[in-house]
Formats: sequence, structure tokens, C-alpha cells
Amino acid sequence: MQSTDTTDHMEQTQAMQPAPYVPPPSGAPRKTIVALTWGQPFVWLRKGAVDLLAHPGIAAFYGVAFCTMAIVLAAVFRAKPEYTMSIASGCLLVGPFLAMGLYEVSRRRELGIAPELGASVTCWDRHLASMGLLVLVLVVLELLWGRASLVVFAVFFNTGMPSTTGVLQAVFNPQNWEFVAAYAAVGGAFAMLVFSTAVVSIPMILDRDTDAISAAITSLEVVFNNTGVMVLWGLLLTTLVVLAMLLPWSLGLLVVGPWLGHASWHAYRGSVAWPAESAVAGG
Repeated sequence: MQSTDTTDHMEQTQAMQPAPYVPPPSGAPRKTIVALTWGQPFVWLRKGAVDLLAHPGIAAFYGVAFCTMAIVLAAVFRAKPEYTMSIASGCLLVGPFLAMGLYEVSRRRELGIAPELGASVTCWDRHLASMGLLVLVLVVLELLWGRASLVVFAVFFNTGMPSTTGVLQAVFNPQNWEFVAAYAAVGGAFAMLVFSTAVVSIPMILDRDTDAISAAITSLEVVFNNTGVMVLWGLLLTTLVVLAMLLPWSLGLLVVGPWLGHASWHAYRGSVAWPAESAVAGG
């Protein structure tokens, strides 16, 4: 009898407990991460070139902006290397907004809408909250990157930070291969993290007006699901930018900057498919 009473009491207690919370299903469109082929990055570059040639005036505006940032950064590095990270942070703040203008041009062309310089310059104002949070994350990563680089320098140069000339001599001195390897490993890890966070997140914010966290997670998913192809894409971007900056006054960025901006939009469109868009996104 006592056992029956105990069982009834337990059943009554369980019945009085609230049901476990089950979160409602997400109302966001279900995306699909596209399986990329090794040739896709070159398709994105070709499409970016088509966009650039279709609107050379708009491309020239953004090319001058990118070239100016590179000139200022190089001048600060030569004159006051201690301020280089601060100026780089400023460029990192401005760069995504400039890139979004190029994405807007490519987006309009894709939709059959005539691109306009004014609309591309102000397209970010409708996504200011998401863009602000994402840029803040990128700036924090860049500052951590700078701090980690200083730690590497402090470990290998215990007599103090070298001058600009000393930095170049240290990098290109074969005897300092341990420093170069450590510096490259730290820089490569942070560069990959920044690239993985931003590679499709900014165009996704423009395209879908999504929040920064969802966009960053999607960007990481694209890299994790297509690691080899996205590493190739990152190497292509880096190589083209370096080659552009080897020209006097970094004049190569007048063309390469807008070209890669347009191509990055097509990288997003080729990597993330939305409902009823699989054929378009697949390229």
C-alpha cells in the first residue's frame, strides 16, 4: 500500500513540473553550402572582371580609395612603424564599407538594376548594426594579431624592437629562420581566422540583411566545407594584392582592388545557395 502511495505521489509531482522548453523553429531561410570545385575561384575572377569592365567609372572611384589607403599605410610604416597597427585598424574599419559598395554594384547587375555610384556608397546604411558588429570583431582579431606579433618580436629580439630597416633585415636574413617561421605561423593563423570570418559574411549581410553572427558562422561553414578551394581563393587574393602593391605607389590597386571586390561577391553567390537559387548560386 505504501509503495502504491509513493508511486502516485511521484506521478503527481512529475505532472506538476513544467514541460521542458523547446525553442521554436528558426524562421530564417535555409541556406545550403555549395560543394565547390577547384575551378570556381577562376570563374569568380572572370565574373568580377566583367563587372569591372561594365562600370569602369565606379571601379575607378573605389580603386583610388584602395590605392590611397595603401599609400598612407606604406608611408606610416616607413616613417612611424609604431603607428602602423593603428593605421591598419583604421583601414580595416573603412575597407569593408568600400567592399560593400562594390558588392552592391555586382548585386544590382545580377538583378538587372542599373548600378549607381551614390547607391553603392550609401548601401551600408541599411545594415549599419550588423556591419558595425562584424567590423568590431575583425578589428579585435586584427589587434590580437598585432599583439601576438609583438610577442614574437619580443621573444626573438630581447634587446628591443628593431627599426623599420631592422625588421626588413630580420625577415630576409636566412639566419633568422626560426623567427620567420614563428612569425609566419602566428600571422598565418590569424590571417586564416580573419579570412574565414569575412570571406562571405559581408556580402551576405548586404544580400540577406542578416545579423553579423549568422553571417560569420556561414562564412566559417563555407571555409570548413570547402577548405582546399577556399585556401586557393585566399592565396589568389593575396597574390594579386601583393603584385598590385609592388608597382610604384601601389598603383596596381586601382584595378586589382575593385576587381577582387566584384569577384568576392561572386564567391559568396557561388558558395551559399538559398531556396530556389541553387542553379544560380552554383555558377
